[in-house]
Amino acid sequence: MREITLADLDDIATGAAILGTGGGGDPHIGRLLAASAVREYGPVKLCSLDELPDGAALVQVAMMGAPTVMVEKLPSIDQVSAAAGALSGYLGSGLTHIACAEAGGVNSLIPVVAAAQLGLPLVDADGMGRAFPEIQMVLPTLYGIRATPMAIADEKGNRAVLDTVDNHWAERLARSATIDMGCSAMISSYAMTGAQARDSLVPGTLSLCAELGKLVREARAAHADPVAAVVARLGGSTLFTGKVTDVERRTVTGFARGTATLSGLDGDAGSELTLRFQNEHLVAEVDGRVRATVPDLICTLDRESGEAVTTEALRFGQRVTVIAAPADPRWHTPEGLALAGPRYFGYDLDPVGAAG
Repeated sequence: MREITLADLDDIATGAAILGTGGGGDPHIGRLLAASAVREYGPVKLCSLDELPDGAALVQVAMMGAPTVMVEKLPSIDQVSAAAGALSGYLGSGLTHIACAEAGGVNSLIPVVAAAQLGLPLVDADGMGRAFPEIQMVLPTLYGIRATPMAIADEKGNRAVLDTVDNHWAERLARSATIDMGCSAMISSYAMTGAQARDSLVPGTLSLCAELGKLVREARAAHADPVAAVVARLGGSTLFTGKVTDVERRTVTGFARGTATLSGLDGDAGSELTLRFQNEHLVAEVDGRVRATVPDLICTLDRESGEAVTTEALRFGQRVTVIAAPADPRWHTPEGLALAGPRYFGYDLDPVGAAG
């Protein structure tokens, strides 16, 4: 991919929702925003990490907050660019590129909006290779890159810039501001050079999103199994196929937290799967045995269409297949696990990989 056009957005949205592991926001909202921006401002140039000059100045742009809230409190194009503009003004230097904070639903497409309106190239990479719920949970943190200065903007026109002592404090203070802003806001953070981006970001994320979306679309057209196509491409495994029988979900401290229970179908008949999530799926248990955990990807896909089902969209009666896929290897280092492993989220578990 050399640029993102209107024709690419459906595939990117489908693939981004898969990599989002249940979180990252509603991909339909992101697609609508991106489509509106591309129609008004034209296609967005895509830049690989290898093409970035050492001195490039880029920032990440994302939605922060509970995905459940964003379904009803829709952002605007101006709100997205306001966050990047506020940060650029604070830094006192011009931006040259926009980047994705995570590969997830709306947050793979929000940067398309910012890049289109600001007329900047978008980097084909992200900070995680998946979605995580907290600001500091990006690979740049492992490389000593600061989340702040960070700009935050709401739909009313309020804007603020935070400068914190470390990335964990950036999460705490930005989360508090987001709650006051109605539990969802736009942020711009992790200002970095091209050299830092090449070291710390996950390459090819947006191209992978588009590829996954195309695989799902073509498998459906050929009456093949789209879920199997996704599992094969990601080098993952199928954990469970079942019907959603219960969802307990609440919005707490700016996160969508809860559990979902599935009753097994087909080869999993007679078994039960429990998913535990905080915006994203964190732990998958089958009959009380942990089968997969963060930092690897746990994804819920509609068993027929292959479309991802986000945590805010899980409903009683849905028939889904739960898959697991390996995360970027850097997440399995001691430093990566301390930042986003099961114990960080309060589970007294060693990480269980995608192969189960």
